[in-house]
Amino acid sequence: MDRRSLLKMVATLTGAAVVGGDLFLSGCQSPDKKMTAFPLSQSTISLLDEIGETIIPATETPGAKAAAVGAFMNTMVMDCYSQSEKEVFIKGIDQLNQESVQLFQHDFIAATPDQRKELLIKLDKAAQSYQKDKKEDEPVHYFTLIKQLTLLGYFTSKPGATQALRYLAIPQKYVGDIPYEKGEKAWATS
Repeated sequence: MDRRSLLKMVATLTGAAVVGGDLFLSGCQSPDKKMTAFPLSQSTISLLDEIGETIIPATETPGAKAAAVGAFMNTMVMDCYSQSEKEVFIKGIDQLNQESVQLFQHDFIAATPDQRKELLIKLDKAAQSYQKDKKEDEPVHYFTLIKQLTLLGYFTSKPGATQALRYLAIPQKYVGDIPYEKGEKAWATS
């Protein structure tokens, strides 16, 4: 699967254009952006790993935490997002924890797996509703950013590409029509 196909898939799954996607396709580094450390602490990266693990939990394949999606998000936001998108992302992390406190009287890390799932389903519905009604100049909902980066980080990671998807390290010949059997994994390479 190439980058364009992956970005289209992530956009379809989240119902929004991939934020930073244009920069991702061109290598993420915009010449006018200087490299500065993104202010995510290790505890925030761990929180993002837990959020990612709730979105893509470990089953017979590794989950998002095994793919280190929190560190991936830190790098992608630092390298590919505009300042306003970075602000939405950082404020969104705080909002997610505030939502958890309002619903369960404790932050996301202290929530049970069922509470985490309930909260993320609620946020996903809110993000989809927001996306339908948002004006062109308004920023993307913060949960859409988190979800997109989780999916992108997971499926481009070694565990995601080699264990969750079918992976052929050295393609042999092009076969344009491969029969599909119900339950098979999608291909990681094209």
